[in-house]
Amino acid sequence: MTHHALTAREASLVGCHSCSLVSSIPSTARSRHLRCPRCGAALYARKPNSLARTWALVIAALILYIPANLFPVTVVTSLGQTQSDTIMSGVIYFVQSGAWYLGLIIFIASVAVPIMKFIVLIYLLISVQRGSRSRLHDRTRLYHITEAVGRWSMVDVYVVTILVALVKLGGLANIDAGLGAVYFAAVVVITMFAAITFDPRLIWDRLESTG
Repeated sequence: MTHHALTAREASLVGCHSCSLVSSIPSTARSRHLRCPRCGAALYARKPNSLARTWALVIAALILYIPANLFPVTVVTSLGQTQSDTIMSGVIYFVQSGAWYLGLIIFIASVAVPIMKFIVLIYLLISVQRGSRSRLHDRTRLYHITEAVGRWSMVDVYVVTILVALVKLGGLANIDAGLGAVYFAAVVVITMFAAITFDPRLIWDRLESTG
C-alpha cells in the first residue's frame, strides 16, 4: 500500500526552475505574481499548460517526421552522377557495404529513438489525462530515460554535417545535406522541447488528490 507523504505544494513550498532555491509561499498568493527571491525567475508549482504544450509539440514533431523520412538526408554528386539517400536507404547502404555497425547506430539514433520518444510521451500524456495511478515509479523512470536519450537522435544530423564539411572534392565528389536532414533536425529539437515542457510531477498529482 502506498502511503501519502506531504508534498512541497501541500507544505506551501515551491522550487525555482532556474536556481533550484526552495521558497515558502503564502497560500493566498497568486502563482503568476510569484518571483524567486534569489534570481527573480517566475515561480510555479507546475509548469504552465504542460499537457497542452507537450501535445502541441508532439503532434508537430509527428507531422515533420513524415517528410524527414521521405525526403533525402544526403545528396551525393560524383562524376556527374547524383544519388540521394533517405534515412532508411542510408541504413541499408551501410549494412550492404559491410559497415553494419554504422547502419545500426544510425537506425537506433534516427528511427528507434524518435519512435520510442513519440510512444513514451504520448503514453505519459494519456495516462496523466486519464488520472492513472498505476506504475507511477515506472512512468517517472520512462520520462527521465526519454529526456536523457532524446538528444542522441542528433547523431544522424552530426554525421551529415561532418560529411558535408569534409567531403568537398570539387569535380570528383560532393555531398550536400538534403531536405530530409532539415526536417529531421526539426523533429529532434521539437521532441527535446516536448520532453522539457512535460512536467513529470503531474504523474503523481492523482495520488496526491486521492490521498
